[in-house]
Amino acid sequence: MKKGKLSIAGALTSLRDLPYEDIGYAKLDMHRSLRTGFPEVVFCQGKTGRQAAEIVEKLARRHEKIIATRVTKDVAEEISVAVPEGKYYSEARMFVVDKNKRNNDIRKTGKFILILTGGTADIPVAEEAAITAETMGSAVERSYDVGVAGLHRLLAQKDKITQANVLVVVAGMEGALPSIVGGMVSRPVIAVPTSIGYGASFGGLSALLAMLNSCASGVAVMNIDNGFGAGYFAHLVNR
Repeated sequence: MKKGKLSIAGALTSLRDLPYEDIGYAKLDMHRSLRTGFPEVVFCQGKTGRQAAEIVEKLARRHEKIIATRVTKDVAEEISVAVPEGKYYSEARMFVVDKNKRNNDIRKTGKFILILTGGTADIPVAEEAAITAETMGSAVERSYDVGVAGLHRLLAQKDKITQANVLVVVAGMEGALPSIVGGMVSRPVIAVPTSIGYGASFGGLSALLAMLNSCASGVAVMNIDNGFGAGYFAHLVNR
């Protein structure tokens, strides 16, 4: 309406519309961006390719940015047919529609999110966080494979670590990295445990408990492998 493309009457009609679209197997929340500032995100694990493609296509009609997570290659191919303007990030297992890639005010401020991983095997979860935050409008920098088994690798990143506005620290195994980073900075640290590790890691439970028991102040913990949640929250903090 502000741009002159929609009348006041048209805007009121749009707002009176049912806030979700019922397509039988899903009810698409079309008003979520009005409430939270970002559209509904599609969790594709457990959905068929046809279902995922139809959901993303319908959301893309109404919104400039759409994120789909846990997308396999086969499902991504089906979504691409319905939404050819989207892009598949195989490492992050994400399909993203971003019709407006212009830099916004957050990037212009110089504020950025720094994402660290303990090891190379943690990168898929880290990339899910990175792509999420970038799509939402934050600048993101990455420093991967800086775990506590070789602490000099982490200390070599000290300048970047202390300059970041918020940090996402992704680690499996014993999950010690967020505590180390939390003791180095005056910024929020978002810890993400991953399911990477040998048997006693219990699929990431050991790392999760270690992070919840961190002795460093300012460390908040996400669920196991929840890179999306970390990227989303990091953007809210950065914004």
